[in-house]
Amino acid sequence: MTATLLPPTTAADDTGPAFADPEGLRALLMRLHRAGPGAWRHDREAAALMTFAAERYAGLARKYGHEPADAAVAAFEAMQNASTRTATDPWAVVTVAVRITLIAEHRAHGLLTSTDRARRARYSVFHDAERFCDRSVALADYHPALHAPPGHDRHDDGDGVWVVEPTTRLLMLLGWSPATTWPAVEYICARLTDIGDRHGAYETLRRDKALRAQLDLSHQAWIGLLRLTLGHRSATGVLRHGVLARLLVGDTLAEMLADDHLVATAVAARPDRADRGRAGDGGG
Repeated sequence: MTATLLPPTTAADDTGPAFADPEGLRALLMRLHRAGPGAWRHDREAAALMTFAAERYAGLARKYGHEPADAAVAAFEAMQNASTRTATDPWAVVTVAVRITLIAEHRAHGLLTSTDRARRARYSVFHDAERFCDRSVALADYHPALHAPPGHDRHDDGDGVWVVEPTTRLLMLLGWSPATTWPAVEYICARLTDIGDRHGAYETLRRDKALRAQLDLSHQAWIGLLRLTLGHRSATGVLRHGVLARLLVGDTLAEMLADDHLVATAVAARPDRADRGRAGDGGG
């Protein structure tokens, strides 16, 4: 069977290919999506797009020890998502996805683990694997990580990364999508670990558009999630400190599910509810 080449979206001009700008990329991705299976394999403009992506992200790939082709593969995977086609700036979403993938693969190589595991925030606190024989002085003789202080409690995790799972489970029980909840909560906990202060993490994450663009979350849903997990100084009652702080002081999942105020806040912040509320406000 002879492959049929699909017509290009628009003709390229002297300034570069049509897909180099966000709207041109959107048009091409929509056309390839409508063309169905096999379109990417036989379309000349799709091939040119992958070459363009490899060149565009070559520097980013080399920064994390990869080849430009690896960045092109990550870009291709991001371009398959419906959220990329419908985003305000498809190239911004692709760039964030490529960066996250390259970092995860770089970390996975250093940690001697899978890329999926390296993406999880709970593993971000670990350094690359290192052979004991590579050092002239035995690591166990001086490194504090290999010495347990008196009265050390192995359950006392100062970074609090273990709260990712119960927080995610709580949100999913209240109707949040797993595909949105897992990466969002892991990212929030990782930034909280880096910054070390809930209010500082809230202010930093409030202005962070990268993950919000990747997950295609509205501003209202993102702020609602931050207030729910990290708390906010202007809040009152149990939500002043957020779900993460409540888990750290010993609150259980059952206790939080019995908290009507918390449950109502979590449901209202859900992307489908937050977006519906925003549409309703605009219509009024």
